[in-house]
Amino acid sequence: MSPRMPAALKLHMVLFYAFLYVPILVLMALSFNRAGLPTVWTGFSLEWYGKLFSADPIIRAARNTLVVALASTALATVIGTALAVGVETRRQSAALDALLFAPMIIPDIVLAIALLSFYTALNMTLGLHSIILSHVVFNIAFVVAVVRTRMRHFDHSILEASADLGASEFTTFRRVLLPAIAPGVIAGALLSFTLSVDEFIIAYFTAGAGQGSTTLPMQIYAMIRFGVTPEINAMATIVMGVSFALVLIAQRADKGVFTR
Repeated sequence: MSPRMPAALKLHMVLFYAFLYVPILVLMALSFNRAGLPTVWTGFSLEWYGKLFSADPIIRAARNTLVVALASTALATVIGTALAVGVETRRQSAALDALLFAPMIIPDIVLAIALLSFYTALNMTLGLHSIILSHVVFNIAFVVAVVRTRMRHFDHSILEASADLGASEFTTFRRVLLPAIAPGVIAGALLSFTLSVDEFIIAYFTAGAGQGSTTLPMQIYAMIRFGVTPEINAMATIVMGVSFALVLIAQRADKGVFTR
């Protein structure tokens, strides 16, 4: 905090961050409580993490989540990067930008219902493949936003220089443009992966029946309907830790820390 910041504003910031993060810290602390009770601390223990990793439904849901997240991230990154390059190298259009970023603005429940209706109209069976396609639709906008931001902060004259030297468009993209925007592509991919791991509503509406298409957020939802258990606290701690780590890596990648 700045020493010149008014005391009232400092207090406001402290209360704001406490409101955001104290419940998360309490949840993380309870995941290490030997008693498993929210009111009594009986000592530090990793017992609940051991029980978590020995539960077959949770392991299966985590495996499904990784499959969905990796596949949707790969597709969204490739499509989103190509789309960002195409849009950014053309004349700017407010209407086109609105269409690109609509999935970021539309409420998840509306997008989920729309995708489910679309799959039903196509008589498409639901499963992990439908969740992957739905997450690609959701994540593309975020990849486009991050990559376009990166493209606006490098010298476009090097693309013209490459063309003047006889390089084809593909060679220019592969040897000049892609290395220049690589931090943005990495950041977009990591952000896409994080959103896909945490996403619940779209996956819930577009998943098929049975454990074969149950993701980790869906499994957590099914478990908390009977009350919050220490295993859920442990699972939430792991998910939050991975999410925070990926967001931090994405921020550093977008600043070019890993490509200097």
